[in-house]
Amino acid sequence: MKGRVRALRWAVVAAAAVALVGTATGCRPMDTGAAAPSGGTRSPGSPSAAGAAGQPAGPGGACVFVKPDGAQKFGHTGWGFRVTGTDRWEYGAVENPGNALYTPPGGDIGAWHAQGSYTRMLSDMSRDAHYPGTPSHPYSRYRCTGSPAGDVAAARAMIRTVESRGFLVGVDPAMGELDSRDCLDATYDVLKAYRARHLTPAYRTEIPNVWVETLVLWTDEKLTPR
Repeated sequence: MKGRVRALRWAVVAAAAVALVGTATGCRPMDTGAAAPSGGTRSPGSPSAAGAAGQPAGPGGACVFVKPDGAQKFGHTGWGFRVTGTDRWEYGAVENPGNALYTPPGGDIGAWHAQGSYTRMLSDMSRDAHYPGTPSHPYSRYRCTGSPAGDVAAARAMIRTVESRGFLVGVDPAMGELDSRDCLDATYDVLKAYRARHLTPAYRTEIPNVWVETLVLWTDEKLTPR
């Protein structure tokens, strides 16, 4: 049953991707390169409260940033995680502004990452500060969860992996099979490596806006330019 559900999801995603190639903006490549680490002031708010003014509880924490209208309303995601025991966060995304369905490993996929305070992270994401060019849709929602710990080293290693593995939605030319290496895969893989709490699986067939709704134990906030 699970296999059939995943196949059905892929059929929907693949058909939509083919129909929309060249038109979707969001989960699709840009000037690659990690943004220089960003500075910032200490995050405000109580450490025990999550939301627009306070970072998630615990020495660790993770966030998912969402563009609900990205990729022709299939959605687009970015990620953030707390450097355990500090007020610093690392965050980024695979933006793919060129809208290609496939970019080989090592190609230009619009990957970036930066570091700063919680406040700086929200500001950068709300303004698409590291997007190369002019984005059509802003990040307008974010969901976060606290954590008693986090594997920062593993998450950083995964960032390097997702930034170099290329981009794919559809049939992998090398394998001849349906697969994906898109914005959601990057978000999930980085946060899974970090060992974020309450992170639900993101199958290769998953639609970003559908997956975001499965984060039921995460906070849910609007994100406006700041």
